[in-house]
Amino acid sequence: MSKSRKKGAVYGIIAVMLCVAVYLNWSYVQTPDDLLSTSQTSNQNQTEQEGAEGETAEQTANTVTTSDYFSESRLSREQSRDEAISILKDTIASDTSDAEAKELANAQISEMADASVTEATIESLIKAKGYQDAVVFIGSDSVNVIVATPEAGFTETDASKISDIVVAETSFRPDQIKIVEAG
Repeated sequence: MSKSRKKGAVYGIIAVMLCVAVYLNWSYVQTPDDLLSTSQTSNQNQTEQEGAEGETAEQTANTVTTSDYFSESRLSREQSRDEAISILKDTIASDTSDAEAKELANAQISEMADASVTEATIESLIKAKGYQDAVVFIGSDSVNVIVATPEAGFTETDASKISDIVVAETSFRPDQIKIVEAG
């Protein structure tokens, strides 16, 4: 009976740690407006005052800000995933963890690695279709794709192209895919 309680406690701890990692991942993902630093804001204000040349500089500043958003999103995604993997590795290395808990932790690490590779593949394919940048988050029952808005604007055709890429690379259905424009 105490062995059963230990096993339940270990599974409970693993579940709580994973929930914390997922929460941290979502809490670290910021909107492009949040990523705009004070220095970029002052640079943007200066360029707006410069007239016609300022419009070109402003567009460049917006591109840098959007690029920063995608970089920051990828970084926070990887940091959260690294934290979760570290917790799972601790579970594997623990003497108090039973064989089932270690197997579950190994399976979850493998699943995270697969998701990471798939996210990178989808992001590369989206860029290959001509989009400036994209970041992909694969969850247990959905995929979120954040894509840089094309110059001509985001259309249903764009959404269809991106959805087709995600469906081809994953086992998710189109109704499980959420596509969001950045900026």
